[in-house]
Amino acid sequence: MTSTTSVLSNLQAPIVLAPMAGGPSTPALAAAVGRGGGLGFLAAGYLSPERLGQDIATLRSLDQQIFGVNVFVAGGHAADPADVEAYAQRLGGIAERAGVRLGEPRFDDDAFAEKIELLCVDPVAVVSFTFGAPPRASVEALHAAGSEVWLTVTSPAEAIMAAELGADALIVQGLEAGGHRGVFIDDDAQPELSLLAALQLVRAMVDLPLVAAGAIATGAALGATLVAGASAGQVGTAYLRSFEAGTAEAHSDAIASERTTVLTRAFSGRLARGIANRWHEQHGAYAPRAYPEVNHLTAPIRAHGRKVGDSDLINMWAGQAHQLAEERSAEEITVKLASEARAAVSALAARLRAS
Repeated sequence: MTSTTSVLSNLQAPIVLAPMAGGPSTPALAAAVGRGGGLGFLAAGYLSPERLGQDIATLRSLDQQIFGVNVFVAGGHAADPADVEAYAQRLGGIAERAGVRLGEPRFDDDAFAEKIELLCVDPVAVVSFTFGAPPRASVEALHAAGSEVWLTVTSPAEAIMAAELGADALIVQGLEAGGHRGVFIDDDAQPELSLLAALQLVRAMVDLPLVAAGAIATGAALGATLVAGASAGQVGTAYLRSFEAGTAEAHSDAIASERTTVLTRAFSGRLARGIANRWHEQHGAYAPRAYPEVNHLTAPIRAHGRKVGDSDLINMWAGQAHQLAEERSAEEITVKLASEARAAVSALAARLRAS
């Protein structure tokens, strides 16, 4: 029997809301998932510490006290300025046609220390990390504040590192997942493990509760990950068309389509899975590994694209099963996924008994 954390063991629905930075994640979305019996999450990425504090307060005002916050791990090193400048030159025409100026590329840590300090002073049930392993001191401080610490991993090697750091649970991300890859530091050498393969390999190496992440869009898929050893599924794309999500209209429309997804650095300088568009097709192959410099560089174009509804000017993060996302309340989606998962697992058990 797989062990579980106190937060996971108390969920009515084995569903964790994926934190989707850059707009889709809202306090209202996290609250709706919580009302459906899952675990709501806020995305701290790209937010100022002050805005993060406001979002936490807003979520608590919506009668949600048990939820998580995801933090990007600062790490790596600044990219070669010449590589970033070369990419900026390529994007000059896009910016000119959009009537905006490119952003100022800079290397920063997304206010990592300030956000950890905030979460220690005003603790939440779970703090998760992606893009790498946080400093041990941060893990210990969060534990002392009473928070569980979950780390996103994409391989057995990363899982071992996370376990040694004292993680309470691991979010196992498969290659099919939407959004940024959770690869530790260097995504040039990213593992190409699908979710089920990653779950099996990680389970063989560590004895920690696992949360499965990657194209979970139906209750049957959720049930499959539970059978494979996960304690819950982390679901993101399936909520992008929900009423409470802050998804841009052009992004939401693309989610409902059958357009293909790709892994690209075109928008942020770090590999992420999203729906292919003209920007990726024309410039993705030239985008350097330069995060967060490219993310800052392209931000004004993407903001303009969301404002005017131009799907060729925005990143449309999405998992491989995106067209299954439904337009309904996040609470309904949560209840439906959990109910379908129970039915799928019960049907499987019945088939096995009869065989």
